[in-house]
Amino acid sequence: MWVVVITLAIISAAFGLLLGYSAIRFKVEGDPVVDQIDALLPQTQCGQCTYAGCRPYAEAIAKGEADINQCPPGGEAVIIALADLLDMEVKPLSAEHGVEKETATVVYIDEQTCIGCTLCIQACPVDAILGAAKQMHTVIESECTGCNLCIPPCPVDCIYVKPVEPTLQTWIWEQPIGGFAAPKAT
Repeated sequence: MWVVVITLAIISAAFGLLLGYSAIRFKVEGDPVVDQIDALLPQTQCGQCTYAGCRPYAEAIAKGEADINQCPPGGEAVIIALADLLDMEVKPLSAEHGVEKETATVVYIDEQTCIGCTLCIQACPVDAILGAAKQMHTVIESECTGCNLCIPPCPVDCIYVKPVEPTLQTWIWEQPIGGFAAPKAT
């Protein structure tokens, strides 16, 4: 009888150690669904979705606190990707959060007018504006996400929006309006 009890105690202790080791070794940090949602978002950190950035918005979607159609920079493509990931129905972009841009934009600063107040630097969520107090500021175009959050705080209205010039990496061929016609056999 004691042999059975000791054997069961040894087996349960071994399985307990194995489970304890497995819990530590294979621990999942954070919520993998939040990471997948965050990877689909455009990372503009613009706040148009009413959240402080893309990660808090992803967390809210995962918890069911936010809808998938609140991201104007991502537009229809992000809504479709999120609906596919979460097995939800595709919805149109929420009008209260903004509209999808036809073309990508960045901002530029008229350096002759800039007074160096640093208000635009403080408003930029991705640190795309370079400058110092009472010095001219400039925009790092490769970092600018086109959220336009730096425009309202500017006291001298020296920040303007301009479309992103297409490059070989970003250029997309426009789809034909009528589609392609099949060639006729001769």
